[in-house]
Amino acid sequence: MNLVSTKTIAIAIDGPAAAGKSTVAKIVAGKLSYIYIDTGAMYRALTLQAMLEHIPLDDEALLVQLLQRIDIKLKQDKNGQLILVDGTDVTSEIRSQNVTNNVSFVAKHSNIRKEMVNRQQTLAAERGVVMDGRDIGTHVIPDAEVKIFLVATVEERAKRRYEENVKKGFQPNIEELKKEIEQRDFIDSKREAAPLIQAVDAIEIDTTSLSINDVAQRILDRVKEVTHSL
Repeated sequence: MNLVSTKTIAIAIDGPAAAGKSTVAKIVAGKLSYIYIDTGAMYRALTLQAMLEHIPLDDEALLVQLLQRIDIKLKQDKNGQLILVDGTDVTSEIRSQNVTNNVSFVAKHSNIRKEMVNRQQTLAAERGVVMDGRDIGTHVIPDAEVKIFLVATVEERAKRRYEENVKKGFQPNIEELKKEIEQRDFIDSKREAAPLIQAVDAIEIDTTSLSINDVAQRILDRVKEVTHSL
C-alpha cells in the first residue's frame, strides 16, 4: 500500500559507510511502493569493471572513457535490486571487500561524479524514489522533499560490516574494518567533488543504538509529515 497516495516525492538518504543507508532505504521504498535507487552500486559497478580491465583507479580520463562505454543498469527483481554491467549480473561481485576498499578512490573524481549525477537525476526525475548515497541531498536531488542523514559510531559501523562479512563466509579482522571505514570517511569527506556533508535541511538520525526498523519508521513518519503538508 502506498502510504502517501498520489503525492509521490523524492527521498534522499545520505551518510557514511555502514551507517545503514541501503538497508533502510529498501525498507522505506517497499513500504511506500517507491523505486529504490542504490547510487553507491553504480560507483561499485564502475570500480569492479575498472579493476577487471586493470585500469588505474587514479586515472580519471581512462575511468571516464570506461564509464561512457559500459552500460550500468539497476533492475528491480523479486529478490531485490540487481546490478547489471553490459547485461551481466554483478550484484554479488560489487560487494566484495576489494571493491569496497577501492570504490572511494573512483568516486572522488569530479568528472565521474558529474556523469553519475546526470544519470541519477534522470532516474529521480519523476519522483516516487528513495535514493541513497553520499551526495544525494546536496548534489543529486537537492530539491528532494525529504532529506535524511544517517550517522553511527565507527565502532558500530565496523561491527555491522564484520557481521555482514561473517554471514558471507569470511573471517574479517574488526580492527582492520575500523581502519578501512575511517579511511573511506576521510576520502569521502575531503574529496573536492561533492564531498560527504550533511545538507542544511536534512534530518540527522544517529543509528548507533537504533534497530533498522526504528530508523525506517522515523523516516516514514517524516514522509507522512511532509506529504500531508503538500
